[in-house]
Amino acid sequence: MVKLTMIARVTDGLPLAEGLDDGRDVQDAEFYKQQVKALFKNLSRGHNDASRMSVETGPYVFHYIIEGRVCYLTMCDRAYPKKLAFQYLEDLKNEFERGYGNQIETAARPYAFIKFDTFIQRTKKLYQDTRTQRNITKLNDELYEVHQIMTRNVQEVLGVGEKLDQVSQMSSRLTSESRVYADKARDLNRQAFIKKWAPVAIVLGVVILLFWARKKIY
Repeated sequence: MVKLTMIARVTDGLPLAEGLDDGRDVQDAEFYKQQVKALFKNLSRGHNDASRMSVETGPYVFHYIIEGRVCYLTMCDRAYPKKLAFQYLEDLKNEFERGYGNQIETAARPYAFIKFDTFIQRTKKLYQDTRTQRNITKLNDELYEVHQIMTRNVQEVLGVGEKLDQVSQMSSRLTSESRVYADKARDLNRQAFIKKWAPVAIVLGVVILLFWARKKIY
């Protein structure tokens, strides 16, 4: 069965809509929602290039599609047919683009299209029972193929993002440290130059001053 549905903008991970009644029958629903938000965050950083993917997490699977810089994601039981999950997302995508396509880029607050929940709930009901003639027909639709959609583990997907972040942070830290080192090196060179030539400059100044004073006297 379909358990959770969330829609977010890929460019910055901003949540745009979700099923308001979702997760009521899911133990630790908030935990899985946090995983979804972490996944959206990774996608906004460009850590996953696939436009369609399934991500296993505990007894469930996240399925998502990305189109028009929007990610449509649902969480289903592992036993729920992958083909139906992606056709459910396609239905959401088509309606969301039709209703809000020209407003996605300008959305400035989370859940700006929360009214889309009405369509989510209505569509989810159509996909809950896999034994209806409608869904059996969809399962037998040979034109809609999902075998090539990659399936990965949530720790692997989120872990890749964390490792890339660590590399990025380390690179930034090394760059910052190298700049500090370069500044310190310049200061040390300046101090060494002053220490080396300051006595000479003082002696030279005294000689010039004595020569000037002698010239004044005579």
